[in-house]
Amino acid sequence: MDFTFMVVLVIALALFFDFTNGFHDTANAMATPIATGAIKPKTAVGIAAVLNLVGAFLSTEVAKTISGGIIKEGHGGISITPELIFAGLLGAVLWNLITWLRGLPSSSSHALFGGLIGAVIVGTWGFSAVNFSVVLSKVILPAILAPAIAGGVAYLCTRLAYAMTRRTHPDSGDKLVQKRGGFRYGQVFSSSLVALAHGTNDAQKTMGVITLVLISAGAQHAGTGPQLWVIGACALAIAGGTYAGGWRIIRTLGSGLTDVKPAQGFAAETSTAAAILASSHLGFALSTTHVASGSVVGSGLGRTGSTVRWGAIGKISLGWLFTLPASAVVGGLAALLSSKEHGLGTVGLIIGAVLGLAAIIFIFVVSQRDVVDHSNAISEVDIVGGAVRIPSRKERERLAAKARAMEKAATKAAAKEGQR
Repeated sequence: MDFTFMVVLVIALALFFDFTNGFHDTANAMATPIATGAIKPKTAVGIAAVLNLVGAFLSTEVAKTISGGIIKEGHGGISITPELIFAGLLGAVLWNLITWLRGLPSSSSHALFGGLIGAVIVGTWGFSAVNFSVVLSKVILPAILAPAIAGGVAYLCTRLAYAMTRRTHPDSGDKLVQKRGGFRYGQVFSSSLVALAHGTNDAQKTMGVITLVLISAGAQHAGTGPQLWVIGACALAIAGGTYAGGWRIIRTLGSGLTDVKPAQGFAAETSTAAAILASSHLGFALSTTHVASGSVVGSGLGRTGSTVRWGAIGKISLGWLFTLPASAVVGGLAALLSSKEHGLGTVGLIIGAVLGLAAIIFIFVVSQRDVVDHSNAISEVDIVGGAVRIPSRKERERLAAKARAMEKAATKAAAKEGQR
């Protein structure tokens, strides 16, 4: 197969992975504001798409971690080939689509790492090509610590939010509604910040992969960062995927883990954005999905009377556990097929590509049996947001008059009791 064509094919698959990453992770930013009614569904994904696009241009530290950290390439390492990168991407794409079909908010990042690691190990017949110290320090440890930290921060923020707006008088319901309803407006800002942060982290991963391809093709020096056209292409791909929605996962994060109220949503989104932006600055290839899920659970635990659905959390955790090994197995099998020394070479590559395309089409066909879109992703928005509905001016005046009348009646009753 022509080498140039192979490079183009890998870049195309990388951009498709970036697209799946976009719709797979839309929920991280927009599930909670959609669930509380803070932003209309289609408006939410539109805002997220634009901010993902902007965020992709703000940082390249994570891209450098992918292109020059996890895989030992260049001097003193291996000569990674486009075939191996293609195999790794295939594993990541298929795992992304499988988990999307099941509505599981799994990590696109870990799927990518797993696919690449599996392909490189099988393709080079050894573990020495993988820099496991980088994998441990910048992938696995953040995957364990970040959700716990974000969840803890979200728990504290939720407790603080409810403490600041607690009911101070038996008849102060109207004021309480207005106070807590204000968090719904705050969610517009906090969810937008998450979308921006997502662009600074997740778009970088595909940039890193394409940079790795260009390095392997000799079109770029080892150790250098992504080129401008790579940044632009990845930004557009992830923004397009984000606008596509990913409604199945929005349903899971928005109402499958806990019933989200505006104060909770604001706390969860703020915690998520802070964790992602910090990791992007440090070059950690963090799973934004892990962080967002941890924040939602933490906010649920922080609200008195809320129900956290541990069964759903258990299923999601299993998905997290299997992401790296499952995508590594697919990446390894694809690498084995396309290996020139131990596999079928070009024929194996074509077979792998055809099987991968068939699997993608099959998953799409199955998804059409139970269509989830903006109209039915969150079916109980009114119920979820009912406790903080901001009344109209007439309703507020009526409630205030009723409260004054009750207070006046209580005062008279107390006066009569005193006269006796």
